[in-house]
Amino acid sequence: MEPFKVTVLGCGSATPTLRHFPSSQTVEVRGKLFMIDCAEGTQLQIRKTRLAFSRLQAVFISHIHGDHCLGLIGMISTFGLLGRTVPLHVYAPQALHEILDIQIRTFCNDLSYDVVFHEIDTRKAAVIYEDRSLTVETIPLKHRVPCAGFLFREKPTLPHIRRDMIDFYHIPVCYIQLIKSGADWHTPDGDVIPNSRLVLPADKPRSYAYCSDTAYLPELHKQIAGVSLLYHEATYAKDMIKQAEKYLHSTAEQAATVAKQASAGQLLIGHFSSRYNDETVLLKEAQEIFPNTSLANEMMIVDVI
Repeated sequence: MEPFKVTVLGCGSATPTLRHFPSSQTVEVRGKLFMIDCAEGTQLQIRKTRLAFSRLQAVFISHIHGDHCLGLIGMISTFGLLGRTVPLHVYAPQALHEILDIQIRTFCNDLSYDVVFHEIDTRKAAVIYEDRSLTVETIPLKHRVPCAGFLFREKPTLPHIRRDMIDFYHIPVCYIQLIKSGADWHTPDGDVIPNSRLVLPADKPRSYAYCSDTAYLPELHKQIAGVSLLYHEATYAKDMIKQAEKYLHSTAEQAATVAKQASAGQLLIGHFSSRYNDETVLLKEAQEIFPNTSLANEMMIVDVI
């Protein structure tokens, strides 16, 4: 199975602390590298991961709050200094477009590559990126400014060839792709070997949902039903629910409720308020509802399974 992993670069909220950077992650799927959100300090964090800047294909920005996008122009500038020539695609709410244009003209007016902006509609779920193996879909969220999460889904793959059966029946290599596509094998003696004996089931497609920042949404689980890994903000503990409602954020209990309703495989919580010196209270609160919950932390790598 090819790699599908999420690397947490920052999981704090608006106020940076000595323990957490603000929001940013990378998502690596089948050799392709993407970024979700790009706050201050993101470049430094990427350096720590030793991921190559040149591999980054696209950046997805959830909303136009500084703790999710203020690191973008610095990273764009660095790419230019490193001689990047491949276009960088940026998917974000419309409000960022004009801001980014001004920043590029001011700080990066001689870039060696194109920054291609794709406006997203935060009000509806829609596929905004697609290639042969992957789709990325927006997840409408509820925050103080237009905001969307992102759902990464693998496309179904073909079944696995049973090498022992291929060798046993002396099936030519040139026929393997047809067998993967469902063909039976006809032996020289006229016997028909059913496809089911020649292949093993394909890997189950994996998926990752990123939901930050948002108030609790009772219907959210429907769009992300069965997701392999869910990242959901948990800015506050449940005793701060009034604060969460005021600023349109979620509690750890609410994040776990979404994961349970969605029948998610794993839950990763983050976007912690700087008031918490120890997020264990948030972890315990979430695990009471959804046991397979983990706390996000910088440089944490989570395999999507």
